[in-house]
Amino acid sequence: MADTATDFDVLIVGAGISGIGMAAHMTEKAPGHSYAIVERRENLGGTWDLFRYPGIRSDSDMHTLGFDFEPWKHEKSIADAPSILEYLDRIVDERGIRQHIRFNHKVISADWRESDARWHVTLETGEGERKMLTANWLYLGAGYYDYDEPYDPGFDFGEFEGQVIHPQFWPKDLDYSGKNVVVIGSGATAVTIVPSMADKAAKVTMLQRTPTWMFSRPAKDGIANFLRKILPEKTAYNITRFKNIKMQDISFKMARNKPQKVKDGLHKRIRKSMGKDYDLTPFTPPYNPWEQRLCLVPDDDLFQAIKKGKAEVVTGHIKAFEKGGVRLTDDTFLPADIVITATGLKLAVAGKIALSKEGQPIDLAQHFYYKGCMFSNVPNLAAVFGYLNASWTLRADINSDYICRVLVKQKATGTDVAVPVLAENHGLEEDDIFDFSSGYIQRGKHIMPKNAVSYPWRLNQEYVIDRKRMKTDPLEDGILDLHRHGANAREVEEQLEAAE
Repeated sequence: MADTATDFDVLIVGAGISGIGMAAHMTEKAPGHSYAIVERRENLGGTWDLFRYPGIRSDSDMHTLGFDFEPWKHEKSIADAPSILEYLDRIVDERGIRQHIRFNHKVISADWRESDARWHVTLETGEGERKMLTANWLYLGAGYYDYDEPYDPGFDFGEFEGQVIHPQFWPKDLDYSGKNVVVIGSGATAVTIVPSMADKAAKVTMLQRTPTWMFSRPAKDGIANFLRKILPEKTAYNITRFKNIKMQDISFKMARNKPQKVKDGLHKRIRKSMGKDYDLTPFTPPYNPWEQRLCLVPDDDLFQAIKKGKAEVVTGHIKAFEKGGVRLTDDTFLPADIVITATGLKLAVAGKIALSKEGQPIDLAQHFYYKGCMFSNVPNLAAVFGYLNASWTLRADINSDYICRVLVKQKATGTDVAVPVLAENHGLEEDDIFDFSSGYIQRGKHIMPKNAVSYPWRLNQEYVIDRKRMKTDPLEDGILDLHRHGANAREVEEQLEAAE
């Protein structure tokens, strides 16, 4: 094949936090490289534009969910979706990124061809037109869940005549004033929706099969707001970010090492809001904190709604959906005009793109993670799967920075292929990719890439360690092979065939 120009050096999939972050890092650190962002939806923002349910907000602080290069300027560090979208809009406009975004472009497939060191990418536009782009690198910032369909627990709604809504597809202008609402689920989405609907609804019931550990904290970070008054904005942001990263790390490790101490601390916070004699049974899970992600309750909003009698938490199993409500197995009847199934997401890998190499399908579940960023024996492909025990953006930042380092190195050495080479007889000991019991994690583990016990063939959950390694470890580590296509393609192909 003729050595013709590539459409783009990097094709970024997704205009959410991960994709915008990569574009911003490239603008600063790899400015000599061309890129485009393709976004399947008509707006940027990803999660923060897709979800429209009442109260939609971050479940971690914006000093760590925000990027390392752009200070969070709002007073509230637990931010609603409009504020997060405003933050992202400012970044894409101030850095000239918007002109590189192609909206209503859904990636269908991507085939790697060694002969020209390019991904040949098939896209579909909003009008149903098929297009082809080529790129030297494919950077996947498509998130971690299926945008087309949420998890379906298989409920039979039987005689129920009211509205049934999943938060992922919230109807516009839903009128729930004076109505009884049952929210099924006890995760971050349910904990956000319940207090947000409580003001207008007659009553909102959170129906949980199993309790979740709740963590109450102010929506405003007093220290952050004080530092912004006395220090330059960037300095104040960096200090707050460092503080919050350390606190996340300390809290997670304490939960693993001294779970009872953390349980007592979480319960103490709830009793401070609800009273010393409050029955903590609905907030006492059968597992330790951080075996699933903690649910954030900013400004005690859920507890305040319960105290006002506008919300309640019920633990039980559903027997049937009946006319006018939900019947539990203990025969409790919960009146409902609206049922909201906040039952979780369906995990998706690589944006459900059909990946292939020389026409042969690539099943990432058969490949090992490399530095939580690339995949064994797959060339010029990077992806972002954020931390479960910390903010998503922390991984997005270090992965973007790392790939920018590789791009700069390739340009300096005249190479255009980067592949983490793993021999077929590697002898790696596999590890559980996620030491978390959350339903959506357990349901999706079979489609996730492999995880080894030893670094670098794993997706770590330790940001501080990962950041140092990704920033300072040499790129040429004896694993990542950098070469020029064509000249020694036969040698490399033989090497990869031996490794697979």
